[in-house]
Amino acid sequence: MTREARRPPRLPLRLRRRPESWERQRPTWRDAGPVRIADAVKAALARPSGNWFVLGAARDIGADRPVGRTVAGVEVVAWRDAAGRLVAGPGACPHLGAPLAQGRVHCGVLRCRWHGLALDGAPFAGWEPFPAHDDGLLAWVRLDAVGGESPLPRPVLPARPRPSGAVAAVYTGIGGCEPEDVVANRLDPWHGAWFHPYSFVDLTVLDTPAEYDGEPSGGLTVEVSFKVAGRAVVPVTALFTAPGPRTVVMRILAGEGEGSVVETHATPLGPDGRGRPRTAVVEAIVATSRRPGFALARAAAPALRPLMRAAARRLWRDDLAYAERRWELRSSGRHLG
Repeated sequence: MTREARRPPRLPLRLRRRPESWERQRPTWRDAGPVRIADAVKAALARPSGNWFVLGAARDIGADRPVGRTVAGVEVVAWRDAAGRLVAGPGACPHLGAPLAQGRVHCGVLRCRWHGLALDGAPFAGWEPFPAHDDGLLAWVRLDAVGGESPLPRPVLPARPRPSGAVAAVYTGIGGCEPEDVVANRLDPWHGAWFHPYSFVDLTVLDTPAEYDGEPSGGLTVEVSFKVAGRAVVPVTALFTAPGPRTVVMRILAGEGEGSVVETHATPLGPDGRGRPRTAVVEAIVATSRRPGFALARAAAPALRPLMRAAARRLWRDDLAYAERRWELRSSGRHLG
């Protein structure tokens, strides 16, 4: 399927002819073959990441306070230098190991609250910065000792709508599972209308993969309708791809919001107090539309972002339970399927 310059319909809503009850919809378990999903996950895990991990929303790392996060067991601190550039490095002070995330930033210099040691992002007393990248929406850190791959100078990023023509929001949630389980959840679109009936109906995974920008996508193409109210729905065609081992991208190919993307990034954190793995799901929603009225939505972006995050939170309340259950089965040696 190629994208064409065509005018969107006057109204994106459609009325379903005969709404079905949840239990009467077509079962999808035969299509959602365990081997098929496992093969898709295996292919995703084999793709290079260049050792880049998502820290979180770029806008959450401001000029006055550092942000701390543990990534794959490595304590990381991030802040902005005097020019506003993203800086990241080990989260322990090289003096006596104080948590640098509890320090303060002044004029781009991070100062430890224990004894005032100052770091401007350059190597100092054994403290070495990590490569960091701000893509305008997400903040990334490269951990070569953890990733074990050949490093890349930049993260592998999917194409996004132009920021000036989009509304973006970032949701972060944490679950007791591994990144593989999050990726497996996203590469199983067949569960959508069954597991999220409050959001999706009339879901069909097409047997023929779509093209994107004239090239074979290698992903899963889905026709689905987003529920609005009652019989009113918004039908779209979406493409799911996994460009990296911890990332799945959903892109709307046709229908309302054509060109919008949802990036799901899974960042391993480290074990909890019981030794269970923890993974941060960082989901970037970048919405766009060719409708003239979308300019009003862009103007109302500060009010829309909390609503977009709330919608993602509702879906991930269920999807993290799915991922956690999958991890429990895998860790106990249970065969999936």
